Amino acid sequence: MYHSKIAGLGYYVPENIVTNDDLSKIMDTNDEWIQERTGIQERRHILPGTETTTTMGVKAARVAIERSGVALQDIDFVIFATLSPDYYFPGPGVLVQRDLGLNTIGALDIRNQCSGFVYAVSIADQYIKTGMYKNILVIGSELQSTGLDMTDRGRGVSVIFGDGAGAAVMTREEDVTKGILSTHLHSEGQHAEELYVKAPGMGGRWITDILNENDPDDESYFPYMNGQFVFKNAVSRFAEVINEGLEANNLQVSDINMLIPHQANLRIAQFIQKKFRLEDDQVFNNIQKYGNTTAASIPIALTEAWEQGKIKSGDLVVLAAFGSGFTWGSVIIRW
Repeated sequence: MYHSKIAGLGYYVPENIVTNDDLSKIMDTNDEWIQERTGIQERRHILPGTETTTTMGVKAARVAIERSGVALQDIDFVIFATLSPDYYFPGPGVLVQRDLGLNTIGALDIRNQCSGFVYAVSIADQYIKTGMYKNILVIGSELQSTGLDMTDRGRGVSVIFGDGAGAAVMTREEDVTKGILSTHLHSEGQHAEELYVKAPGMGGRWITDILNENDPDDESYFPYMNGQFVFKNAVSRFAEVINEGLEANNLQVSDINMLIPHQANLRIAQFIQKKFRLEDDQVFNNIQKYGNTTAASIPIALTEAWEQGKIKSGDLVVLAAFGSGFTWGSVIIRW
């Protein structure tokens, strides 16, 4: 059986910076309120008509591919994680295949929201381990700003999210002591409606209903989040799945060199850091700059941590995510 590793990383965020003060001009909020509850100071939003989920993903992918040393024509497969595809269908995976000029390889789209990149890495790891594919492009990309309720009604959710993309090229690793050591995935669908967008959906309100009714008070197509309930479950599941990964590899918390948590809320990350008694240089957070970029948050943070020299060869790196579904997971990596 083969082994897999991350050979190249890249990310892209729009140039347009939206600060908390900017948001306070269009809704009843302020910098202190947002930072106290989320830790976010600013986020990136596209300017109308400038980017799509796919174009951002392609830009991140080009950087990751160049850094990986893998030739474009040697990419075997594409896995694209997002909750904000360009089209209802098809998904962005095939658009990446087209825009990068890849061979007629397979393209897989996955919908695991904030856990999307962790799920995607797990899938790529299994494909490489079995020998089905050698070089897999994994992308997490989100364009969320155009789907948010940017009014007083939606301020509790809309201040959190940003746009951006991250990518990784995964390939075979001969040294079985390095690379992806294990992945761990979970879900609890009974809480699906605690963090979701109801419409449009075949089982709920469809586009024709929304258009026909033209109801300005219809909130079904905006994100809904039961914030306190999500926070309570997140901190519990984060801790469980990190411990699960460590135990599967006979490792201790003290072995962690870098924890990259999904950037959902700085308070969640700080809670986990305190629970595991990790130092500041053992946890990487960038939600302050980018907000919650959902499936893109871990690859953006992972790339930045690596670029800043915070991740070195031989380090034990832990990725952990929790989000809508509920879904959660972890990836244990020996860099």
